[in-house]
Amino acid sequence: MSAVIKEISLYEQLMHLPENVTGEIINGELYTFPRPAGPHISASSVLGMDIGSAYHRGRGGPGGWWIMVEPEIHFIRDTEVLVPDIAGWRRERMPVLPQDHRFEVVPDWVCEVLSPSTYRKDRVVKMKTYAQYCVAYLWLIDPLARILEAYALDDGHWTVAGLYQGQDEVSIAPFEAIVIALGDLWEGNESMINGVRLD
Repeated sequence: MSAVIKEISLYEQLMHLPENVTGEIINGELYTFPRPAGPHISASSVLGMDIGSAYHRGRGGPGGWWIMVEPEIHFIRDTEVLVPDIAGWRRERMPVLPQDHRFEVVPDWVCEVLSPSTYRKDRVVKMKTYAQYCVAYLWLIDPLARILEAYALDDGHWTVAGLYQGQDEVSIAPFEAIVIALGDLWEGNESMINGVRLD
C-alpha cells in the first residue's frame, strides 16, 4: 500500500516562511525576500506617518482613507498575493477592514520602497501585476538614490505622473491635499554612491 503524499500549496509554503522573511505569490511563483534595511524602513515609516495622519486619521488632511503598512493583498485569494510597503483604500470602497490578514479589495494606491534585493521584482513583476488588477496609483521610492516616482493608471498602462528627488516638497495624486517633504524620507541615510555621499 503506497503512502499518499499531500502536495503543499504555494500559499501554505508562504505561511510557513520564517518570521524574518516576507513572501509573495505572483504569476504562480513564490518570491521571498529578507526584512528591509534601515533606509528602506525609515522612508516607508515616515511616508506612512505623513499620509496616514492626514488621510487615515484626518489630522491636517481630509481623512477618508485606510493607510496600511505591509498589508497582505489577495488579488486572487491565496493565489495572487502581494505585500506592498504601504497601501491605501478609500473608505467608500472598503468601509470596514478585513477580519483576518487577507485584504481582498484592490487598493486605490500602493507604494513600493525599492531595495537592492527587490528592485527588479518591484519594477518589472509587481508593476505589471498592479496594473493588471487596476490599482489606480503607484509610487516607487528609491531611498538610496533619493527619488520618488509617481504613476497613474491610464487604460491599463502606467503613465508617469511625476518624478521628484532630493529635498523636493511635493503634492502628488491621490494625496494632493498635503505637502510631503522628501528630505524627511532620507533623514539619517548617509548612503554613498561611487564614493560620493548623498547628503
